[in-house]
Amino acid sequence: MTAGQHLLRGTLVSAGRLIDDGLVAVRGDRIEFAGPTAGWSGPRPPEPAGTLLPGLVDVHCHGGAGHGFPDSDRAGVRAAAEHHLRHGTTSLVGSLVSARAEVLRERVRLLAPLVVAGELAGIHLEGPFLSAARCGAQDPRMIVPGDPDLLRELIEAGGGTVRSMTLAPETARYAELVKTMAEHDVLPSLGHTDAGAGLTREAIGEVGGGPLSATHLFNGMPPMHHRAPGPVAACLAAAARGEMVLELVADGVHLDDETVAAVFDLVGPRRIALVTDAMAAAGQADGRYRLGSLLTDVVQGVARLAGDPPGAIAGGTSRLIDVVRRVVRHSGVGLADAVTAASATPARLLGLADVGDLVAGRRADLVLTDDDLTPVAVMRAGHWVHSEPGREAV
Repeated sequence: MTAGQHLLRGTLVSAGRLIDDGLVAVRGDRIEFAGPTAGWSGPRPPEPAGTLLPGLVDVHCHGGAGHGFPDSDRAGVRAAAEHHLRHGTTSLVGSLVSARAEVLRERVRLLAPLVVAGELAGIHLEGPFLSAARCGAQDPRMIVPGDPDLLRELIEAGGGTVRSMTLAPETARYAELVKTMAEHDVLPSLGHTDAGAGLTREAIGEVGGGPLSATHLFNGMPPMHHRAPGPVAACLAAAARGEMVLELVADGVHLDDETVAAVFDLVGPRRIALVTDAMAAAGQADGRYRLGSLLTDVVQGVARLAGDPPGAIAGGTSRLIDVVRRVVRHSGVGLADAVTAASATPARLLGLADVGDLVAGRRADLVLTDDDLTPVAVMRAGHWVHSEPGREAV
């Protein structure tokens, strides 16, 4: 091998398929080859050493390692991003929560340089144009009616780094907000809504066929009932028609494993983005943590708003590789499909054409895992950013 070249061999997930004996060749920051080892004509391949996955893409994450994107200083948010990177998420969107306008402007300005530097893949505004009736772990005092002028201010403050925004279909001036997002290449995501199926269907149609997602489907919205199908039914139908991608927090807490299995069966992995919705407690011990202006208590790995009794579920404590493992083991989804929903689909949703799959020509983002799907080495842009001793030499 020449300098700057890496050869890795093992079970490979590439282009939505599982290859039992696959090989990835990396040259510089690019993938030179990814496919069956038998198709490789270069230097002698190494012995198989684990499972090779594309770098994962999380489009909804509020923090980790004890730090939150909505409230930590720059060192803290870097530590949060680094934590998820070391666990295989090579493209991470930093999510904020509903807050006062001046706070949102400050947070966007603080996170924007991390996007420019490539430490984050963008900024996600989860609010403040939501439904107070379905606020979940959002502070209802910070939820305001839709305001296109405020949205433009936040987009301008980010200098092009705001990539997505969650909003409720019933918020004021919804059509203007969606138009403004389209003008600035910001992805609309419907969520934290009390809207019925009809209004949700109209809101989907308002986007006009452009990229669209549902923020953590089922959570932060009324449950589907056979006489009141609500936003869940409208979003499922839209995804089945190819009009929407559905976020699923498939961590065993936010959703039952059978619910996750059913959605995969209904719409397939190309219409599902597995997300963590992780907050500061991801990767940390139980205890008290902050989520924006609210306090949360984590007990046995489950985060809820602090109170007696505890309040709503307040984000996740898993990394995206943990979610993939859960989906494979407990929902019975095939590894290739689970990985597609955690890499290629969210990358396509955000328009990240250079990442999300192990195919020739893409940026060399990959995760080497053991048989338990635990990361043992992580590469981003051809550089090892985490590895157990000796693993980077395979």
